[in-house]
Amino acid sequence: MRVEGRKRKILEAIILDYIATGEPVGSRTIARRYNLGVSPATIRNEMADLEELGLLEQPHTSAGRVPSDLGYRYYVDCLMERQELSQSEKDYIRSRFEQKLGEIEQVLAEATRLLAEMTNLAAVGLGPYQGRAYIRQVQLFHVSPGRALLVVVTSNGLVEHHFFSVPRGVSQFELERVSRLLNQRLQGIILEELKPSILNDIYRELVAEHRELCSLLIELLERLRKLEKEEKIFLEGTFNLFEQPEFRDINKVKGLLSILGQADTLRELFAQGPPAGLTIRIGRENKYQGISKCSVLTVTYEINGEVIGNVGVLGPTRMDYSRTISILEYVAQNLSRALEKLCG
Repeated sequence: MRVEGRKRKILEAIILDYIATGEPVGSRTIARRYNLGVSPATIRNEMADLEELGLLEQPHTSAGRVPSDLGYRYYVDCLMERQELSQSEKDYIRSRFEQKLGEIEQVLAEATRLLAEMTNLAAVGLGPYQGRAYIRQVQLFHVSPGRALLVVVTSNGLVEHHFFSVPRGVSQFELERVSRLLNQRLQGIILEELKPSILNDIYRELVAEHRELCSLLIELLERLRKLEKEEKIFLEGTFNLFEQPEFRDINKVKGLLSILGQADTLRELFAQGPPAGLTIRIGRENKYQGISKCSVLTVTYEINGEVIGNVGVLGPTRMDYSRTISILEYVAQNLSRALEKLCG
């Protein structure tokens, strides 16, 4: 669909005005505020044509027009100009990632808080997807008599650690021997390809040499197999949504609240999209009925060029797409840099 000339200018003016005010836009408002050089009657005719094209809607017979989902989509794809962040805003975003954040989860939690704060929307951060990560190193440490520590480092920088009970006679020397065996068999193995046959081979070899560590091994293998399924989710700014005119009636947002309360649904919603980059889904483009009046924007973040997760925002279709996209992409860039620095 192509919208040319005067219709294009009127459509853009209506969308920008509605984003700013949240009120249906009439022809007199457009004529007064946007100096298009035509009368309100001419603008009304053009608005009627835009409504027939499905780009505008009229909530009530006597009301002005509001953008439809299709109108927002046309705006984002064809009309919108990216809003450049100010230098002070960029400096502020960078400074938030220069704090002493010692773990991946801390960095991602900070990114999610920052998105909610700067967009005044609900923000979601998905922890690094573990499925295609591979095991970089496994190490067992003697902590105290009867206690050992397992540390697993994956290729995307995540560090998993678990304490175990071991026979009191097990020494650090024996744990180091077990660690060498585990690294020989597990280093480079992609977590989602950690087959039972690999684990059974390790089990048999370890039982042959260290029967006293059998219980430790069983628990270890179960931990490693579960790593692939662990993907943490961070949610911030839920109450920001209730500051928007669309969501002030609690009865209208029960479906939205239900979705925000389901981690699996949020994970699926924000994990959708292309392998890398920005995804924008507007209104009914989202498959969940509870967010049919919302837009979901997500962007991927990386470590050393490898996409490992997503961050995004959820808010009314009447959001400031230009500014929100700029914030989202700049936060994701700095998130990626911070993770690369952290993972060395």
